[in-house]
Amino acid sequence: MMRSLVCALALCLLPGLISGLALAASPKTYDLILRGGTIYDGSGGKPYVGDVAVNGDRIVAVGAVGDLGDARGKREVDARGLAVSPGFVNMLSWATESLLVDGRAQSDLRQGVTLEVMGEGGSMGPLNDAMKKETVEQQGDVKYPVTWTTLGEYLDQLAARGIAPNVASFVGATTVRIHEVGYANRPPTPEELARMRKLVDQAMEEGALGVGSSLIYAPAFYAGTDELVALCEEASKHGGMYISHMRSEGGRLLEGIDELIDISRRAKLPAEIYHLKAAGKPNWGKLDAAIKKVEDARASGLKITADMYTYTAGATGLDASMPPWVQEGGLEAWLTRLKDPAIRERVKKEMETPTDAWENLFTAAGPDGILLVAFKNDKLKPLTGKTLGEIARMRGKSPEETAMDLVIEDDSRVGTIYFLMSEDNVKKQIAIPWVSFGSDAEAPSAEGVFLKSNAHPRTYGNVARLLGHYVRDEKVIPLEEAVRKLTSLPAGNLKVRDRGLLKAGYFADVVVFDPAKIADHATYDKPHQYATGVRQVFVNGVQVLKDGEPTGAAAGRVVRGPGWTGWKNAKRH
Repeated sequence: MMRSLVCALALCLLPGLISGLALAASPKTYDLILRGGTIYDGSGGKPYVGDVAVNGDRIVAVGAVGDLGDARGKREVDARGLAVSPGFVNMLSWATESLLVDGRAQSDLRQGVTLEVMGEGGSMGPLNDAMKKETVEQQGDVKYPVTWTTLGEYLDQLAARGIAPNVASFVGATTVRIHEVGYANRPPTPEELARMRKLVDQAMEEGALGVGSSLIYAPAFYAGTDELVALCEEASKHGGMYISHMRSEGGRLLEGIDELIDISRRAKLPAEIYHLKAAGKPNWGKLDAAIKKVEDARASGLKITADMYTYTAGATGLDASMPPWVQEGGLEAWLTRLKDPAIRERVKKEMETPTDAWENLFTAAGPDGILLVAFKNDKLKPLTGKTLGEIARMRGKSPEETAMDLVIEDDSRVGTIYFLMSEDNVKKQIAIPWVSFGSDAEAPSAEGVFLKSNAHPRTYGNVARLLGHYVRDEKVIPLEEAVRKLTSLPAGNLKVRDRGLLKAGYFADVVVFDPAKIADHATYDKPHQYATGVRQVFVNGVQVLKDGEPTGAAAGRVVRGPGWTGWKNAKRH
């Protein structure tokens, strides 16, 4: 009787046992496996040879060779001899306009950038009707309609148009100031400030990362510290951060850092210094003191970080060569003043006089250290690539008068490169553990409308120059540390969810590159040259760069900040 029961039970269980054995024998299948690459997982830990498995838009397994057993990929990529890392974060991107007309973002994509972080002071929303009109009127080579109002709407439209990289943005302190105060040199009224705070609150709920400022430029220059603290208090409520092109990077560099730290402490939020530098030769020696200020603040419990670009020249406009008072009221008011002989004489005198009252890049770089690269007026485009000193000599006028004339003739601030920094300081900054990287540039292609003006070479080479020149050739930091500073460091500072590491459960933003060959090729004379050495790029599990060429896939999404109201309903964002 007992034997019969045992036999019957075995017969019942046998099909299940056979099925289980067959299941165990079947190799696991993933959508994608990157095989045999050297894994730089973004943590800064030692690299190892291994595999990365992806299903859909997520990484599902990362391990040393053999850890995946006999798993197979529906698609497999041979990464032997190459580095495999998380996608790189561009902490300071001006791809706001370039992505509207070319979503491939080739200058950055070919360097492994998978997240463009925008919003240095000025953001693409919130806009009122006057701001929309002004945006269209002041467009240069890149033309586009303004069909959005809020920052969230702008980001959603970008993604809907189709973009290769992910995008995120701060809300600009300058933008909300213009929205309520315009270009006037005065504090906001209590009612205006309340509305400005509400605009920041709304942007944070739409997914902004925090508040960004750019304090050397009018009208941002007119904002006091208390105003910035008030806006940052709104960001703080939503878990955001403050990020700033400080009031000075030169003569009052240390005071600029003091203000940023003060805002961080008072508003109770992390703060980051945009493009850390000591600008102008007389200020090069201040970098050690600047670093100490930040490290002392960090030791006191504040979260202060910075980002940088890997070049000794910056890029902005001729507005940074002229006093902020002459720019009050916006572009048209500025141009009108520059046509007044008495005002021109006063501006000329202030331009040529060293001062700590405003950030004077004219004296910091000198006329022959000021390269003109972007004009709106086709008649002026032949001057592209010449220095202000050269053009002044051609015209038989002083450099100061020439700068004013060019602004009038071009009906713009004129795109300009300033040679300001020390190579030794660039290397010193790269080695700082709390410094990440941002191009401070658009993300164009080396074709079409983008060739009408020159760019700063950082546009095409910021990351590749770090990984090639400074890491491989100069050995300033190890490659695993450089990858950390391009991935998990900025992602953590931004409180970005599930990005910045090669880790199971994280989004599959992945880069495969050749550490022995990665290199920048853009120069100041010939900037429109792509970097080389990045082989494959995946964004949200979709291949957007294959064998060094864009696939055309529009895999980019909007990456939201911690205050986004959609988080409670988001299962896989």
